[in-house]
Amino acid sequence: MSAKVLVTGANGFTGSYLCKHLLQRGYHVRGLVRKASDLALLKELEVEMAYGNFADADSANDLRAAMKGVETVYHIAAAYRTEGVPNKYFWQVNVEGTRHLLQAAVRSNVRRFVHCSTVGVQGDIKNPPATEEAPYAPGDVYQESKLEGEKLARRFFEEHRLPGVVVRPVGIYGPGDRRFLKIFKFVNNGRFRMFGSGEVLYHMTYVEDLAAGITLAGEKPEALSQVFTIGGSEYTSLNELVERIARALEVPAPHKHFPVWPVWMAGWLCELVCKPLRIEPPIYRRRVDFFVKDRAFDISKARRLLGYQPQVNLDTGLKITADWYRANGLLN
Repeated sequence: MSAKVLVTGANGFTGSYLCKHLLQRGYHVRGLVRKASDLALLKELEVEMAYGNFADADSANDLRAAMKGVETVYHIAAAYRTEGVPNKYFWQVNVEGTRHLLQAAVRSNVRRFVHCSTVGVQGDIKNPPATEEAPYAPGDVYQESKLEGEKLARRFFEEHRLPGVVVRPVGIYGPGDRRFLKIFKFVNNGRFRMFGSGEVLYHMTYVEDLAAGITLAGEKPEALSQVFTIGGSEYTSLNELVERIARALEVPAPHKHFPVWPVWMAGWLCELVCKPLRIEPPIYRRRVDFFVKDRAFDISKARRLLGYQPQVNLDTGLKITADWYRANGLLN
């Protein structure tokens, strides 16, 4: 293949893995990044750079140039949850920025637009595992903005006849990820604490499998106008997940359980004090969600229509990730 594709957020964790996978598939990959972006994750990859800030209302010319000759746009970039970021920033990037990209894609006559959403738009799963048709239930401003971005993309697909697909990743992890690092560190150092029963369900997706699934969404004719959950081959209870992380780290698994409500109250107090000062609270109420909400998903639609088959099982992925954390001195 020599088709040209554009990846937004190419320099990020998921974006860089997607670029690598697309290059391996023979695509000419162009990455859309801001001029001040850290490109360390792309230094080994032959990715053509296009510069622009799609969240900027005056970005039309940059986006037009970035999409010149492009057949498929993979929109991966997003504003993620970070303390001190005003709520309006999530909307500026995840909604208005998405609008700018969609408008540019329509003007540029791209053949397909793959919009990366999140399973977070479905929030707490009441009847796991959830299919793509489970009701929307975003739990915070990030998830709300991602939901509006997803709805906007789907409207553009219909109203502007823009060939498009929505993908919703599940619990992304792998070498380079920092989101799950705290859990690995706490388990490794014997400081992990399980709040609640630990029987809630959690679903992980190895980042290389995710990249393969997103690529399929950009290739398969059957994908058009569809929404796909892209997840790992299995989900587990939180207790089992922590035990398997401990096994990957070759340390004893933690077994103590603590009540949830004191942590929730501590999170509330930390947010109350830290938010006005624009500093990162040591704990958030939403982090308690990890211990109390089911997050398990049905990936059969992606298997059936995309031919998606996760290749890295959970134990292998956790071991690879644990070894990467250790090799990079991140577990201390």
